[in-house]
Amino acid sequence: MPRVLVAVFDGLQSANVTPEIMPNLHKLTREGVAFTNHHAVFPSVTRINGSSMVTGRYPGAHGLAGNTVVMRDYDPHRAFSALEPTLKEVAKKLGEVLLVPTMADILHRYGKEYIAVGTGTSGNAYMHNPNAHRSGGATIHPDFALPRDLYDQVIGRFGPWPEDSVPNTERLVYGVRVMTEYVIPERDPAACLIWFSEPDHAHHRHGVGHPISNKAIHEADREFGRLLAWLERTGRAADTDVMVISDHGYSTIGGVVNIDTALQEGGFPVGDHTGGVITAPNGGAVLFYVNGSDPAVTDRLAAWLMAQPWCGAIAASKAVEGIPGALPASILGIEGKRAPELAMSFRWDSRPNENGYPGMSFATGGAPGLGQHGSMSRHEMHNVLYARGPRFRKGVASGVPTGNIDLTPTILHLLGLAPGVPLDGRPVLEALLEGPAPAEVKWETELHGAERPLKGGVYRQEVSLSHVGDTAYVDWGQARVE
Repeated sequence: MPRVLVAVFDGLQSANVTPEIMPNLHKLTREGVAFTNHHAVFPSVTRINGSSMVTGRYPGAHGLAGNTVVMRDYDPHRAFSALEPTLKEVAKKLGEVLLVPTMADILHRYGKEYIAVGTGTSGNAYMHNPNAHRSGGATIHPDFALPRDLYDQVIGRFGPWPEDSVPNTERLVYGVRVMTEYVIPERDPAACLIWFSEPDHAHHRHGVGHPISNKAIHEADREFGRLLAWLERTGRAADTDVMVISDHGYSTIGGVVNIDTALQEGGFPVGDHTGGVITAPNGGAVLFYVNGSDPAVTDRLAAWLMAQPWCGAIAASKAVEGIPGALPASILGIEGKRAPELAMSFRWDSRPNENGYPGMSFATGGAPGLGQHGSMSRHEMHNVLYARGPRFRKGVASGVPTGNIDLTPTILHLLGLAPGVPLDGRPVLEALLEGPAPAEVKWETELHGAERPLKGGVYRQEVSLSHVGDTAYVDWGQARVE
């Protein structure tokens, strides 16, 4: 029976994958397929990208717009961090959290399981299989498990989870134990995933390229190598395709913006007042929910934002379409039932940080010099994907665009299963022995632009998209005032 194992390194970028820092993953990239043009979805934050991985859908379709969001069908006037306790309440009130089926839901129709072990945030882990109580499979996390009664079983067998730390190595060790002693040998799921919380933990705390960050990556790679060695030792490598992916890349914070204070100084009341705006900060991006979707307020807000020195690309939803200077949210894949009126990426550039890693950006929190993500920077929108296994080509580097939305379609194809539901992503056939060579795949890149006259000049933005068939990937988005 074919099987798929996915290992996620939170926040990993290709510059980290060196023989010195990540010898095990570096070796895998040479033996299998390296996807050199891989993409996150925007905003380039974890929970939205994790949801796109396990649904194969753009964020507008699956309904989780960021790490911090407003869900008007849940509470029209409250921005909240999408963590497990609140998501559990969303599910209780609405019946569903995501608006589309997950990979676990799809596999359940075929009598198969998807099991995820997560060592990162509770919200990301929850989104991997929110319907485990009826779709089978499981999610295992330091704070909870789905189904709920599994948590005590895991703790009873493996002991308490180690405390969260930076580097978060002890939790990674525990997670690999759960995978190799319980999930794979006893549950034998068709697809399983382990989420390593590094280097994200260390990058946020110490910065990209800091010695502690590099130590965290090296130790995460060691645990990944232990997982691969176990597959070989138990004879499971022969029928297991291994995919390695990250949720986003990284930038270094160049400046911090208190967005609520800035809005109030700009004359916009925050909250559910007349003319009010609710903000959902997402690191290098901000989602703006305008009270009543008022077009006039949204237009005034957009014009004010475009005049700020930290403002990058801006997209507007259909509810307020026609905002001068803003691009349609639909081209970014963020249009949908829960779309904010405006989504803004902070401005960024490619200057290196003190450790030589390129990519600087404004952010809503943290401190200058530390790591951050969320924006439409090319350094955050481009992340990693590698694959090795019996069905993948060997020793190939593919420049064909791919994205996190392609993970579920590819896994279903590897398992020989039809999705039975619409998907926005595609199976990466060019990486498979049975598929066309990467050089035979047609793809193109296009620029979308918009501008708006301001008192101090003209706001101009550009967003680059790459297309393979009907699937679009956001390369980067940037703006300037001239």
